[in-house]
Amino acid sequence: MKLTSSTKVSDIQRDWHHVDLKEQILGRVATGIALQLMGKKKPYYVSYLDCGDYVVVTNAATVIVTGKKEEQKTYQQYSGYPGGLKEKTMRKVREENPERIIREAVSGMLPKNKMRASMMKRLYIFHDDKHPYAAKLKK
Repeated sequence: MKLTSSTKVSDIQRDWHHVDLKEQILGRVATGIALQLMGKKKPYYVSYLDCGDYVVVTNAATVIVTGKKEEQKTYQQYSGYPGGLKEKTMRKVREENPERIIREAVSGMLPKNKMRASMMKRLYIFHDDKHPYAAKLKK
């Protein structure tokens, strides 16, 4: 009788993926990025290990949102002091830091546990086409 062996840390292989956000919808792309960071499409995926890959995202400034999210969606930042809550609309955040839009969308789709931080470390976001990981993507 042959038993199935459980996945070990030494069995995990990390690949590099490139995602171009030019004229793509934010939510649909963010789910795909989250799946790659978790490694859910791998045959040896287990929920208690971080099996995910590296993801390089380019053209973050050109991502599309549907409806009135550009004016109505707000991003909050709290300093911890009384009166220290700052709110910005998506349009303002896109002008100042378009990477934040992608980072928060993907982070919200990852599991809310201790592995989220290690998964997010493997996400590299760039607002245009230029990035230093071209050699790793050409495998």
